[in-house]
Amino acid sequence: MCGWEVDSPPLPPCSHTYTHSHSPPPLTPSTTQTGKELAAEHVHEKNIQDLQMSVDGTHFITASVDCSSKLVDTQTLAVLKTYQSNVPVNSAALSPVYDHVILGGGQDASQVTTTSSRAGRFESRFFHKVFQEEFGNVRGHFGPINAVSFSPDGTGFASGGEEGYVRLHKFDADYFTTKFF
Repeated sequence: MCGWEVDSPPLPPCSHTYTHSHSPPPLTPSTTQTGKELAAEHVHEKNIQDLQMSVDGTHFITASVDCSSKLVDTQTLAVLKTYQSNVPVNSAALSPVYDHVILGGGQDASQVTTTSSRAGRFESRFFHKVFQEEFGNVRGHFGPINAVSFSPDGTGFASGGEEGYVRLHKFDADYFTTKFF
């Protein structure tokens, strides 16, 4: 494919199209029958590391090394919301039950030995999906986070880091009773 890498094609249920990304980063919906590309949209300035679909298939979230994550409409490829970070974002996930987003990433692995884990921002960061405000974070990894995902029932999440650990997190009762905004 012209030397391009295809990253994380999310498939909504019962869909006749899928959206994929190349390196360089246009988002491209294609038909499932022929693979014909329908359009292309540049929503990030650098490579897209991850794409994850919403439960209802109406939108998806991207993660990019340009230090941002974007919520994108599946039909129009319009950017609905942007979640800004000060380090590259390697993975992003949408809660199946709340208007919450998790971002995972951190300073590039080649730079890790020169800074502390706190300075590298190796944490799962929680944002409100609508208001785009960060309302919490979970530390624990000693290198960049490469994957985040909510559990299907929304009662926890998993994160996988460059150091080789997968961490399974269960939300406590406060997560379900606290109004964040």
